[in-house]
Amino acid sequence: VSMGRTLVELFYDVVSPYSWLGFEVLCRYQHIWNIDLRFRPAFLGGIMQATGNKPPAMLPKRAEYMLKDIKRMAKYYQVPVQISEDDFQRVLGTGTLGAMRFITAIDMTQPRYLEPLSREFWIHFWSQHEDISQPENILAVARQAGLSSELAQKLLEMISSPAVKNRLRETTEEAIKYGAFGMPAVVAHFNAEPHLFFGSDRLELLGSVIGE
Repeated sequence: VSMGRTLVELFYDVVSPYSWLGFEVLCRYQHIWNIDLRFRPAFLGGIMQATGNKPPAMLPKRAEYMLKDIKRMAKYYQVPVQISEDDFQRVLGTGTLGAMRFITAIDMTQPRYLEPLSREFWIHFWSQHEDISQPENILAVARQAGLSSELAQKLLEMISSPAVKNRLRETTEEAIKYGAFGMPAVVAHFNAEPHLFFGSDRLELLGSVIGE
């Protein structure tokens, strides 16, 4: 971290539409605020399991509210999340472990692609409603993000390696250690201590805490 800059870590999983909203807002603000933004791909399933949390959409009233909420936020932040009732079932039935391992592999090897690749996964999953657990779809996402087919193929082979699996597990455990119980989990390191903010609707508060 350069002098005087606040390190802000964003723990996210592409299964989470709120993570996409938080990601895009922080991407915009990283050039306005005095922050070093660090993307930390983690696994939401692992966080849910460790903390006994459940997907919010499993509560019917909350699911009803979430539909409206995400639509409003998508419009306000100009992020193309497309959400309908069917999505809740679709999301519960789709594992993002492979996608998050793929994103972890790019973070370990070519981190400059981390932002565009993560964004492309959200676009394919939340705008185009594709099944991103399928290897051919993962490769298509990688192509859209500007990765060569050689690199994409190499990363796909890496996702079953212990190094990638361990890295994703460690990042997930780190988020839990900071107190995360869902996503996005944003951790600002300010005045020598970590400050956890949950969700994409606490970013004004984050700015206020770090003096922005």
